[in-house]
Amino acid sequence: MRTAEISRQTNETKIQIKLELDGTGKHEISTGIGFFDHMLTHLAVHGLFDLTVQAEGDLHIDVHHTVEDVALALGQAFDQALGDRRGIFRMGDSFAPMDETLAHVVLDLSGRPYAIIQADWHSPYVGNIPTTLFPHFFESFAVTARCNLHARIMYGRDDHHQAEALFKAWARALDAATQFDLRRGGSIPSTKGKL
Repeated sequence: MRTAEISRQTNETKIQIKLELDGTGKHEISTGIGFFDHMLTHLAVHGLFDLTVQAEGDLHIDVHHTVEDVALALGQAFDQALGDRRGIFRMGDSFAPMDETLAHVVLDLSGRPYAIIQADWHSPYVGNIPTTLFPHFFESFAVTARCNLHARIMYGRDDHHQAEALFKAWARALDAATQFDLRRGGSIPSTKGKL
């Protein structure tokens, strides 16, 4: 079973995450931020990950700490569930359309964190999330998941659609990268012999 349970508590947030990589998309998500819950639901449903996220944060200040800390804990959960990453495809990519929008995410579960996010937003907020926080979410996830993540919104007009397409593409790319490559026979997918 490739599973993880992460507990993260600071003066700003309290987060509990349960993850099963080989799931069916079952989810229970509550962060206190409606649009964020909606995006994390896409991760579970389109990535076919069983995911529980319970987060309490200092939302009386703003949403930043909660979004950031959930990203960090979620990255830890993927890192823990993947173990030594033996036998996985390691790399994955996906395009995801949402009406007039097209997003593309490419990632490599290489063990080396890096993130490039390219997106042009048309408004300062989606729901009550600053659009500047979406790149920070993916950057934070990449650090603790120890992955190389490239995400871009190729085009679009509606920021809700752009965020949704981005999260769907991320979910499907993660699903592809975390799957087992039967031809690999359980070996580490690296010339170094370690990820």
